[in-house]
Parts: sequence; C-alpha cells; structure tokens
Amino acid sequence: MKLEINAGARRVKLSPRDPDFFPDPYPAYREIARATNVFFWEDYGFWCFSGHAEVSALLRDKRFGRQVLHVTTREDLGWPARPDHLGPFDAIERHSLLELEPPEHTRLRGLINRAFVTRQVERLAPRIAALSHQLIDGFERQGGADLLAAFATPIPIAVIAQLIGAPGDMSERMLEWSHRMVAMYQFGVSREVEDKAAAASAEFVGFVRALIAERRSAPRDDLVSRLIEAETGGSKLTEAEMTTTIILLLNAGHEATVHGLGNAAKALLENGVAPIADDECVDELLRFDAPLHLFTRYALEELEISGVKLKVGDRIGLMLGAANRDPRAFTNPDRLNLYRVRNPHVSFGAGIHFCVGAPLARLEMRVALPILFERLPRLRLAAPPRYRDTFHFHGLEALSVEW
Repeated sequence: MKLEINAGARRVKLSPRDPDFFPDPYPAYREIARATNVFFWEDYGFWCFSGHAEVSALLRDKRFGRQVLHVTTREDLGWPARPDHLGPFDAIERHSLLELEPPEHTRLRGLINRAFVTRQVERLAPRIAALSHQLIDGFERQGGADLLAAFATPIPIAVIAQLIGAPGDMSERMLEWSHRMVAMYQFGVSREVEDKAAAASAEFVGFVRALIAERRSAPRDDLVSRLIEAETGGSKLTEAEMTTTIILLLNAGHEATVHGLGNAAKALLENGVAPIADDECVDELLRFDAPLHLFTRYALEELEISGVKLKVGDRIGLMLGAANRDPRAFTNPDRLNLYRVRNPHVSFGAGIHFCVGAPLARLEMRVALPILFERLPRLRLAAPPRYRDTFHFHGLEALSVEW
C-alpha cells in the first residue's frame, strides 16, 4: 500500500483504488490516526475527520449540510455548470432525502416517516425468514457457493421490492439500475459511468412513475400506496418527490444491506463465531466492518474546526469506518465482540440524515444471518474473500464458502 503521511501539515496521499487499501482499510486508518484524526486527503481534495467524537459531532453539526446551493450559487462558489448529459440523474438527486436540508428535508422526512413506520417493516420478518430458507434450499446440496450472489444479494432486493410493491420479476432490472446509479459515487467517475447512470435514471423513473399511476387507481397495502396517502399539515409528496424517494429506498437500502450481510458473514466466519438473533449483535457487525466508509458534507458558513479553516461550499469527509474503530470510543475496537454493551457506532449516520432504512437493515440481518449459520453449521471460507473496488461503499465482490 502506497500511503504517505505528512503529520506536520496533516496531509495524506493514498489512492482509494489502491488494491492493498480498499479490501482492508483498517491498517491505514490506524497508521493515519497515530499521526492525526484530522487530515487533508490529497487524492480527494478535501479535509477528512476520522475520530469518533469528531465524526459523531460533525454528522449533527447544523453548520454543515449535504447540499450547499440552498445558501449560495454555483457561480458564487466558482463551480462549473453541471453537464447536460447528467440531467436525468440530477433530476433524481434534486428531490433526494439524502441530499436535502431543512426546511425541505424536514417536510419530506415527516411525510416519509408516516409511510415507512416500524410496524410495517417488522411485518416483513416472516418473508425474510422464508426467503432465507428458500435460498439455502436452492444451494445446500452443492456443498459450496458464493454467498454474496446466492444469499446476500437476493434477500435485500426481494424484500425492498415487496415493501414498495414492485413486481417480483422486476428485481433483476431494478438491481441493474441501482448498480449503474450508485457507481456515480465511486472515486474517479468516467464519462462512461455517467452515461450509464443517466440512462438507468431515466429508465428507473419511467418504471416508478408507471407504478405510482397504477397505485393511484388501485391502491394496495404497500409503500407506494402509503406514500400517495401520506399527508402532514396539508402537505403531500409531489410525484417527483415520491419517485425519487422510492428510487432512493431501493438504491441505498439494497446496496448497503447487501454489503452489511456480506461483510457480517465474512467477519463471523473469520472469527469462528455464530450470530445472535438480536440488534446488539447486528450493531456490532455493522460497527466492525461498516458498509459505508465515507460520508461527505458541505460547510454552510465560514468557520474553523479542529484548526481547519473552511469557507462556504468547502467539502469535508467523515470517515465512518475509521470512527467505528476508534479506541477512544470502543474497547478493543479491532476485536469482534457480539456481546458489546456500549456501541455508539456511526454506520447509520446521525442527526437529521440518520438512515431512514435502519430498522429494515437491522431486521434483515437479525433474521437472515442466524438462519444461514443454523442451516449450515459447518460453514467455512473456501477462498479468500474478494472486495469490490469501491472504497466509499465497502463491500465484497465474492464470498466463496463450503460446508
């Protein structure tokens, strides 16, 4: 791994695509932390914060936001205009709960919370259990499988499809759209990636709008119908907001949960332990190897923090994976402890952007993982796990196992 640290200047050079880094970033995190918890990551071009206290505070700090154009303009910031070919992708981002700030965020989150309630999510437990057994039935006799493809990927897409009320035969297509759109958040995006994301965005929007039209004329007991009905203080979701929300729930919910399941299974196998069917176990697995490692925010005003002077529009990086291994916040942070009592991990974020799908992610992991290890008690790794070359979304490409 080619890691350069200038402790005096608090600057780091490290390619997010370094093949010795993205599969296991924790040694680099530890080495950087020995020098500083605040550093300018030259490859990204912005200041990063890796300590748990700093990350936790900055996730909640109202002086930062996921967007900045509600307080200034691209012209004032000296930013170039967004290219026309990204229009379909940007149209979705414009109404994304993840990218909005108050008051728009407050209104939208309130409406979504009315539809995305915990009791609706908990109803999915029998479906997750049945699907887990069904998938294992399909590969158990083979004596080996790629758990990522055979188990971790199909569960989240099937569950989210059922939740929103999408036809089951559209799962593969939605998965393809999701992968092409999420690729926009990786390091070093090419024009080819942009074009594929824009095309996927346009196709996805067309599908969701057709689904919304169907539910307006014939409501069902699904999330789309509840989003149509949701109302707070006389306000309803517009069709654009509803479309983006459904796409966001699928993209963010699916991608993160696939990596959550895959990373958790790997950690359990490498540590020789079986999962426990409770949220504490799930939270420890999410802390130990988080699906999301980098979350960015913009400075909404001129300020100084940890000796770093920032101006409006400056971007900062919050290192969630590093914060989850901070020894100042966790005892023996590099040890997987399924009975960990105090666990203020930041894998779901914090503040107003705390993950709206956290209850669903916890439920899927809490139900599916124990079934997997109970059904296959001799489960073991058959080959070294292989990670995807996407640093911010820390997840596996393949997890070969045998039993």
